[in-house]
Formats: sequence, C-alpha cells, structure tokens
Amino acid sequence: MIKTLKIEPLTKEAFAPFGDVIESVGRDHFMINNGSTERYHNVGEVQLDEDGKGIISIFRAKMLEYPLQVKMLERHPFGSQSFIPLFGHEFLLVVAPVGDGTMNIDPETVRCFRANARQGVNYHRNVWHHPIMALRDDDEFLVVDRTGPGNNCDEFFFDDSIKMTVELD
Repeated sequence: MIKTLKIEPLTKEAFAPFGDVIESVGRDHFMINNGSTERYHNVGEVQLDEDGKGIISIFRAKMLEYPLQVKMLERHPFGSQSFIPLFGHEFLLVVAPVGDGTMNIDPETVRCFRANARQGVNYHRNVWHHPIMALRDDDEFLVVDRTGPGNNCDEFFFDDSIKMTVELD
C-alpha cells in the first residue's frame, strides 16, 4: 500500500477523535486577576491513571527530513500528552484513532494535521501519534504528560509493504 498523507489544518472538530486543540480562538473565557488577565479555562484534559502524576517538561526537537516516510506511531496508555510550542512555530501531527485496544493500526485511518503558530495539542490516552514533528531545528515545546510506574509508551511499526509519506506543501 502506498499513501501520501494530506496535511489538514488543525481544527477542534477535526482533531476531536484524537484529543484537544489547545488555543484561545473561539474558546470561552473570563476575567481574573482584578481584570488584568483573560482566562481560557479548561482547554484540554490531563488524563492520568491512578498510579501516575502529571509533569511538565520541555522538549527540544530537530526538524525531520521531508518527504517523511511514516514508519511508526506511538501511544501512551496511562496518560495524555500535551505539546505547546514555546517559540510560536507551526508543527505537524500524524495521528491514528485509539482503535480496538490492540497493537494494530489501520493505515487508512492515519491523518496528518498542521498546527498553526498559536496552537498546541493534547493527545488523549491511547491515541496513536508520530513523535514530535517540528518544522524548524531546535524548536521547543512545553510538554505536559505522565510519570510513574509502568511502560507508558507503546510503539507500532508499520509493515514494510506500507509506504506512508508526508510531503510539505
């Protein structure tokens, strides 16, 4: 099978099966701090199992080579994982639905999104996704995820007969 993934704009509606889009546009908000700050409340849900705890990290990513052959996806069974760009650059996301709980991914369900410079994402638990896809070298992301006991990273490698690529516009 040969498939070129179409890069879709990242919208709340299109990304809903995979998680949350973290952005202020179109979100409910209210004033706090004596009227000096607008709070965009609950733009994503941190999902944790009973044994884990939430942590905040910074990831510094290199730009991958494009066209990119998608050879694998990963998922986190015990907690969600959020990526918020710190330098305000666009980045790409390749995702597949949670599925039936097995270690199988239907290549026909794999999608690709482009986050604009003002968006982050929150992958829900068990959502398959490609490791970070920065579009610039040394781009940094604030990451909110889980630490704790257990292996919280499953990896799925596509069979060599499946050729999925992402080409930049």
